[in-house]
Amino acid sequence: MNDRPMGFGPPGPSDPDDGDESVGGSSSDPFSELFAGGDPEAMARALQAAGAGDVDADQVRAMMGQVQKLLSTPGDGGPVNWQLAGDVARQVVSEHGDATVGQAEQRAVDEALRLADTWLTEATTLPAAGARGLAWSSAEWVEGTKPVWRRLVEPVAESVARALSDALAKQIPPELAGPMAASGPGGPGEAMMRQIGGSVFGLQVGQAIGTLATEVVSGTEIGLPLVEPGVVVLVPAGVAAFGEGLDVPADEVRLYLAVREAARSRLFAHVPWLSAALLGDVEAYARGIAIDTERIESALRETDPSDAESMQQALASGLFEPERTPAQQVALDRLETSLALLEGWVEVVTDAAASTLPHADGLRETVRRRRAIGGPAEQTFSALVGLELRPRRLRDAAALWRVIGDTQGIEARDGVWSHPDLMPTAEDLDDPLGYAERRAQADAGSAAVDAAIEQLLSGESGPSDPA
Repeated sequence: MNDRPMGFGPPGPSDPDDGDESVGGSSSDPFSELFAGGDPEAMARALQAAGAGDVDADQVRAMMGQVQKLLSTPGDGGPVNWQLAGDVARQVVSEHGDATVGQAEQRAVDEALRLADTWLTEATTLPAAGARGLAWSSAEWVEGTKPVWRRLVEPVAESVARALSDALAKQIPPELAGPMAASGPGGPGEAMMRQIGGSVFGLQVGQAIGTLATEVVSGTEIGLPLVEPGVVVLVPAGVAAFGEGLDVPADEVRLYLAVREAARSRLFAHVPWLSAALLGDVEAYARGIAIDTERIESALRETDPSDAESMQQALASGLFEPERTPAQQVALDRLETSLALLEGWVEVVTDAAASTLPHADGLRETVRRRRAIGGPAEQTFSALVGLELRPRRLRDAAALWRVIGDTQGIEARDGVWSHPDLMPTAEDLDDPLGYAERRAQADAGSAAVDAAIEQLLSGESGPSDPA
């Protein structure tokens, strides 16, 4: 633990030559020296002259090195340094041995997705998405999904980065506070604090996206429309990792996952409101975010900012996890229900389409466990922004879709997606049979009203009409 803020602690071993140099060569503005990457020994002497006590040049050098590292990758001024996040994510996948997808893997993915679309034609009334089948490496998944991650993460990061910047500013030693204040709003002091906050958040976001890229099997596995419209993606490395230890032929694993991804692609392609609703729930959650700055300040007093690992560990520990408001909880509950309904429908349709696969039941259970538990990257995002992307009620949602299909047919089942007002609620997941009956009664009532309107418009009189 540091007794002094921003990593200044008790003096360490000093250079015997330090006393021979004059202070005249140093800037009278220690903050400018830090920002510009000046001489650590000269800055240490300037801090001592400013009343900071015995400051070791090595400590100044470590702090300056960390600051310069965070500032070395320029961002666009936003709450997340996406250039740094992308660099970190690519480094993570590279360390996992990511390789370029070969032609043979691309052909295998093409064949699996074509066959999947053929099978799905009999299992759902939603037509094929007409999308291109792509086989991506983990690095390609990082690049291909970055635009959507930006939309998902940035609203939350704005509040987190602001809180981090404010907390770091309060930890600046008094001898640096003057120069920072003199720089004024929008000056180099404030800009540096914002850039450091964006870089620290970018490090963590990049780590999470990179780790997730090494785990996923497809473009939309987590239930969100992460890939651009018109493409359906499998990640061969993730597919291979998914099949390890299952004692199932690799071709069967690939085909089963292709059916699931193609089914999800049909939903996103032919239910125009779905993508906006899912992303809108995330944004509604982000709008009311509040960060406990006192908790951050308390933790930073025990965190060495010259150590990047300690800063990242603070992030991963849930230090910046937002406090949920009632409105945010409503948005999260709605998102959880939507993800469960989406994944439940995909499961039911896949069961029907891939019923001839010998290991379909076992593969379904493996997917359920995988989505229920979540991997390290999903846990990181949860700790970072308080947002979980797991369909906890997947089994209930699948049961509901089966009831609708069995009692009313697959056309009625798929027709529920035609309008958001028709979608089941969390309460409906508790009573699938009740929902099916209520839906049937509502449809019958709607049909009767439509018939009456048609009769009036055509000028016909019913048997009970006195006219």
